[in-house]
Amino acid sequence: MKSGNIFLGVLAGFATGAAVGILFAPKKGSKTRQLIVDKSEDYAEAVKDKIETLLEDINDQCVTFFHDAEKMVLKAKHSLNGAATETKEALV
Repeated sequence: MKSGNIFLGVLAGFATGAAVGILFAPKKGSKTRQLIVDKSEDYAEAVKDKIETLLEDINDQCVTFFHDAEKMVLKAKHSLNGAATETKEALV
């Protein structure tokens, strides 16, 4: 199972448990609604931070991949140029 799926499952379970706990708490309805709004904003911020971190990681991996691919292409060009030179010298 991917860590992202595990995180979302844990987050959903935590949010559900918190919401149920708040709904059954002995407080006035207006205070309970405000608590729900506050917790929802906290969870939304946590999810936003997790997504930003994930996107940064993906971006870093893409940059690394393209740098590695560029190095491989340059190495292959160098090898092909060397082989072409050797072939020309062998034919002469």
